[in-house]
Amino acid sequence: MIKRLFQRFVGQPDMPDVAPDSPFIAVGDIHGRADLLARFLDTTPPHPIVCVGDYVDRGDSSAEVLRMLRARPDITCLSGNHEVMLLAFLKNPTGEGPRWLHNGGLQTLASFGIASVSQISGAEALMRARDQLYEAMGPDLIAWINGLPAYWQSGNVAVVHAGADPVRKLADQQIDTLHWGHPNFMKTPRVDGIWVVHGHTIVDAPSATQGRIAIDTGAYATGRLTTALVAPGRTTFTEIT
Repeated sequence: MIKRLFQRFVGQPDMPDVAPDSPFIAVGDIHGRADLLARFLDTTPPHPIVCVGDYVDRGDSSAEVLRMLRARPDITCLSGNHEVMLLAFLKNPTGEGPRWLHNGGLQTLASFGIASVSQISGAEALMRARDQLYEAMGPDLIAWINGLPAYWQSGNVAVVHAGADPVRKLADQQIDTLHWGHPNFMKTPRVDGIWVVHGHTIVDAPSATQGRIAIDTGAYATGRLTTALVAPGRTTFTEIT
């Protein structure tokens, strides 16, 4: 089901109206919900699409989500912290594996047909799982994930995964901040007039306030994938269930 939640005009005393160069649609954290992603794409969205990252982990169909997105070069896909953890596992399975598996990596492995590992597996099992994952994904898909940008901008609207340091220009952000967030992001309004669309932090309902547009409604757990149509002067949220 596709449900428009509400249309919000976002002019505020301390922020300019949102003013992208042209309308676009931002998609919240997908986390393995290929069914919701397919439902959204089946609507033939009329504007460019930008995904905020976190395509893998927690949901059951991470492999399918990655393959769907990689097959759509017209969609701008950003990297999230869960893509960072997956890549770290491929490079250092014994050092990075336990954290990734604890945060949903087990579901990603299962989506690629790998089930011979757990959160308490030893080094040998983790190395074996890494080798199996590399073979299942293939170098082209891994290279695609490696090449995902950390942010995208149109006019005075930027899209990132987790957040941004409110006192740094977008071009000067630390990449870890864009992937994992910043302690002052939710506390301190930006002073440069840039609106930041983000996921990463699950919210009960999407919102556009104080220069932040939050669209992660926890699709893997709630069954609600949120998108935001960002156009000059307004943001329209839509829920895919």
